[in-house]
Amino acid sequence: MPSPPTLTKFLIRERRRYPNSTGDFNSLLLDVAAACKLIATAVARGPLDAHAEFAAATNVQGERQHRLDAIANEAMLASCEGGGSLAAMASEEMDDICCVPSSRSKGRYLLAFDPLDGSSNIDVNVSVGTIFSVLRAAQGKAATGADFLQPGTRQVAAGYAIYGPASMLVLTIGRGVQGFTFERASGEFILTHPALCIPPDASEFAINASNSRFWEPPVQRYVDECLAGRTGPRGADFNMRWIASMVAEVHRILIRGGVFMYPKDTKDTQKAGRLRLLYEANPMAMLVEQAQGAASTGRQRLLDVQPSSLHERVPVILGSRNEVERIARYHGEFDSGADKPFDSPLFRARTLFRQSMS
Repeated sequence: MPSPPTLTKFLIRERRRYPNSTGDFNSLLLDVAAACKLIATAVARGPLDAHAEFAAATNVQGERQHRLDAIANEAMLASCEGGGSLAAMASEEMDDICCVPSSRSKGRYLLAFDPLDGSSNIDVNVSVGTIFSVLRAAQGKAATGADFLQPGTRQVAAGYAIYGPASMLVLTIGRGVQGFTFERASGEFILTHPALCIPPDASEFAINASNSRFWEPPVQRYVDECLAGRTGPRGADFNMRWIASMVAEVHRILIRGGVFMYPKDTKDTQKAGRLRLLYEANPMAMLVEQAQGAASTGRQRLLDVQPSSLHERVPVILGSRNEVERIARYHGEFDSGADKPFDSPLFRARTLFRQSMS
């Protein structure tokens, strides 16, 4: 049997479908992959390098910034800005966009990325990753932040790298989802997980249960039903997961199914959600949909959300299609008043998350 293709060969094969393509798109994705290799090496060294220690800094989101966050951000900028494929980049670690210098050739694409998702897990050696989204740039003018404010349906590629026991690059260019494993001996990403597909049903869900007192009733309803197990309305047992790394959560779902929730809550009423739309929610939603899953805010398809700002946050519910659709239906029933979950004995009982409403 022929050996599985490298990322480079896979992209060359896909490019043949478009005889008039310039090669810029492939070049950009290979630049992103090169940055991910550098980041994987930096993450793997962990405490062996002094830069792995926490620095007394915060990023533009007001969140504590690990030194590796900055290193990952610089690796992506350095790897991609000189390739001639990009007009500008946007990152979680930068307040404004980074335009390609006027001294360099400007390309047709925009790159939005989270350089090191889950970096709070670095010190405990849990998987972290890089998330990225590729959009088309407006032609004939200098790029601005407004150019990035495109709904997720207009992404031309999306993916993530996960740095765990094996480093992987998971990618979609709009024709399914492919997983590539980094082979250190050759320095190549090798296609090991072709045509990833999420099963429509699931027995696992991931949510941060410490926020349960802030959840909206539709989310409470879904979680309580899952926790009720075989004796509850679902008639089945569910496992609950939480890694605090979106890359790791989504990777598990792509491999074996499940649902991930970071829903709207009342913990901070100034924020519509926790996760950033452009460089976290949208790329993951594209991957999940391309793998036959679904992605929603609870009230709207994620990829249909029209961004209004560079670092906009949204609620995120994604994974196995039937579970996501159930949660969206619960939101619809609650908003319309058709759902009266607290009238049910299940919801009057004391549960793990909240006291009786009586």
